[in-house]
Amino acid sequence: MVQQRRSQIVALVREAGSARVDELAERFQVSEVTIRNDLVQLERQGLLLRDRGGALPASQTRELTSLLAVEQRAHLQTAEKQRIARAAAQMVSPGDTILLDAGTTVVEMAPHLAGITPLTVVTNALNVALEVSAKTSANVILLGGNLGRESSSTLGSIAENTLNQLRVQKAFLGTQAFDLEHGLTDTTLEIAQVKRAMMRAALRVILLTDSSKLGQSGFIKVAPVTAVQTMITDVGLPPETKLELERLGVEVVLV
Repeated sequence: MVQQRRSQIVALVREAGSARVDELAERFQVSEVTIRNDLVQLERQGLLLRDRGGALPASQTRELTSLLAVEQRAHLQTAEKQRIARAAAQMVSPGDTILLDAGTTVVEMAPHLAGITPLTVVTNALNVALEVSAKTSANVILLGGNLGRESSSTLGSIAENTLNQLRVQKAFLGTQAFDLEHGLTDTTLEIAQVKRAMMRAALRVILLTDSSKLGQSGFIKVAPVTAVQTMITDVGLPPETKLELERLGVEVVLV
């Protein structure tokens, strides 16, 4: 009943462009306190924006316009990133060839891959290549291309063309932002294109993201959430979002 009501609230807000708490309470025959709680949860999922006694569509939620430098991103949600990376490494098997992208969560996988052998790691991230090389015996393939300084990774047609020739068991990707409506989004076209090429090259796509990325949106769409088979995130993910992701066929692992 709760999930059905919240889904209808989202639909009403999108259709009308806004909705007031008192109007929603009357429509659904519940208290205004209940509606406010609904709006809080829906805002956390990135499905709408609360505003002065009501709600606005999700298109007016937090928009990202630039990518923070690697050094800055590395110090955000570090405990969550480490738990997520540890769980991700447990999905790697001896003999795998895996793709690791340039996310600051993905690089945390390196120390947990040490005992997995043989292993081949393909990456476009300079920090990932160095960490995996230093802490494991894996064969490391570094993709060529143009150097993206903000992401500390190789980008462009050379990287994409190489990825188009590969077929790997698993791709472990990070994301700058995601929500249920727009999926995975970014602010850099070159990064988005390489991520799509990584997805095409993998039999299984595993997204590593802490829950703070939920409800944010970049202006470049990378892929819908249904392009991901598994999402590993922290326990801050709202239960309603987890249920909706699972309804869409995405396995959700909370750590």
